[in-house]
Amino acid sequence: MAVATQSIQELCINSIRFLAVDAIEKSKSGHPGLPMGAAPMAFVLWDRFMRYNPKNPQWFNRDRFVLSAGHGSMLQYALLYLTGYDSVTIDDIKQFRQWGAKTPGHPENFVTAGVEVTTGPLGQGIANAVGLAVAEAHLAAKFNKPDAKIVDHYTYVILGDGCNMEGISGEAASIAGHWGLGKLIALYDDNHISIDGSTDVAFTEDVSKRFESYGWHVLHVANGNTDLEGIAKAIEAAKAVTDKPTMIKVTTTIGYGSPNKANTAGIHGAALGPDETALTRTNLGWNYAPFEIPADALNHARKAVERGAGYESDWNKTYADYKAKYPQEAAEFDRFVSGKLPDGWDKVLPTYTAEDKALPTRKHSENCLNKLAAVLPELIGGSADLTHSNLTELKGFGDFQKGHFQNRNIHFGVREHAMGAICNGMALHNSGLIPYGATFLIFTDYMRAAIRLAALSEAGSIWVMTHDSIGQGEDGPTHQPIETLASLRAIPDLTVIRPADGNETSGGYKVAIEKSKAQASTLLAFTRQNVPNLAGTSIAGVAKGGYTIVDCQGTPDIILIGTGSELSLCVSAAEKLTAEGKKVRVVSMPSSTLFDTQDAAYKESILPKAVTKRLSVEAASSFGWHKYIGSEGDTVSIDTFGASAPGNTCLEKFGFTVDNVLAKAKALLA
Repeated sequence: MAVATQSIQELCINSIRFLAVDAIEKSKSGHPGLPMGAAPMAFVLWDRFMRYNPKNPQWFNRDRFVLSAGHGSMLQYALLYLTGYDSVTIDDIKQFRQWGAKTPGHPENFVTAGVEVTTGPLGQGIANAVGLAVAEAHLAAKFNKPDAKIVDHYTYVILGDGCNMEGISGEAASIAGHWGLGKLIALYDDNHISIDGSTDVAFTEDVSKRFESYGWHVLHVANGNTDLEGIAKAIEAAKAVTDKPTMIKVTTTIGYGSPNKANTAGIHGAALGPDETALTRTNLGWNYAPFEIPADALNHARKAVERGAGYESDWNKTYADYKAKYPQEAAEFDRFVSGKLPDGWDKVLPTYTAEDKALPTRKHSENCLNKLAAVLPELIGGSADLTHSNLTELKGFGDFQKGHFQNRNIHFGVREHAMGAICNGMALHNSGLIPYGATFLIFTDYMRAAIRLAALSEAGSIWVMTHDSIGQGEDGPTHQPIETLASLRAIPDLTVIRPADGNETSGGYKVAIEKSKAQASTLLAFTRQNVPNLAGTSIAGVAKGGYTIVDCQGTPDIILIGTGSELSLCVSAAEKLTAEGKKVRVVSMPSSTLFDTQDAAYKESILPKAVTKRLSVEAASSFGWHKYIGSEGDTVSIDTFGASAPGNTCLEKFGFTVDNVLAKAKALLA
């Protein structure tokens, strides 16, 4: 198979392959098989079709590329280096998978410019890609004019067998087909190998027929190893179909070029080794030292720099014309893309007094969403088939559906996991959209990977979770979260807020919107049952995470700490204790994650070390509360599963009453 001379295309493809082989060989860790097999399709895509500017990775109208099979990350790093991105140098390639490198083991958008989303957990990337395509479709419908298309780009994704095995990919592909996202093109690296060996040990379905049933346009390139024209024609055909997403099954050989390891599981996730690397060089006619790229290949690949400058220049002219003709729309587009919030946006958030009617915080959430929707046109989202339980409809803004992409209410169906990843893709489109996804709090278990990745990848997604405790009631323990809040609070960089009433709900949304624009994710947990509006709660207090709402003269004898619907129990208990001559402070702790970020002086002012008698009250697990109550404190909590009964009955039976809070407080004081 060795050749004396290679075409420029072969040189470029083998450059991709051997950058991957050499980097993985040096690090003695990685997945060479996918980059070696998928190099032809990736080269054709990046060389002939994708529109991007290596010298401005954030150019707005670039095509988005997602490597859903993120374990093959060296494929993407090789492409970024060869095409001239400053974010990946040859030295970065040599530092693959090393501490502080710009070439981590899986692509990370916050580390490497040119990487759009963080992939690794299989299936997340294809679902993120759906979100990127949703963002493009929505913005195009909102801003484009018949004589000026300023939003006009594709989302391309390479996914593998593992992505197609994961359930999230089915959820995402199903809804993408329903929506008819014509600018979403997926190339399926069909190599029939996973870590356990041939995929036929567990995966024998007809993937093409499955995608056809989802409503996708499906094509097949039978020889993805060498049929470059076949790959190109398939991408051209995909672009010609505008009312459906396209899946191109590209049949390849994993580890193509390796004489002894190609088409085996042995090349999936391990370096070739020195002997096999040498044999592969000979087999593919690669007479270059490790990390050496032939000048002809590099010069050809670097033409992307000139092309990219041209693409951006042409778009700038289009946008200048648009701005002259449509100044109002252009001003809004500029604000979107800048990530800025309109002046005074938060003034629409409602405030309440203790005399105002008791409502569920999910109802306060609905009020906030609709007030915000009127002043934040970038707010878009919906529920996983629980719109009228979560109360997340933006009234008057229509449903996002095929042919109506300008609308802002998204029906995700019963697809919590895909919903999460789609919201992340929308947020990481970097066009200023504020996406939110909603379900019952307990079903964060069905979307935890997406919630975690939102925090990790600095996506500004907002999670609107309702039915936040055993107060959910009759649906019983399968639907009543116990350990959920504690487990969510353990996720780094995720702000979890459990508001107690209307003011705190408004405060939660103020934090969430601001954090979204700062590329950080927030989870809001709301009640099903009515809660009173309390004197002393405030929008500003929520931003501190914990603050005093009832206080006493001098040093308190005891501090009661409450969250959500249980805060009112603390207030009522404090009234009784005060009447008995005790000095009581009530602290609202809507967000321990925000409280933990405050300085030591502020935390001491709220929870002084001298006050050791502390009682936390939350209708959830006690896990995590000892950090705030100390060794002499106690909790009113629940560390068992719930029960099927009316919500108020559940709360009473599990001890969430004023009398029980009072009894526990007196026991501490005694």
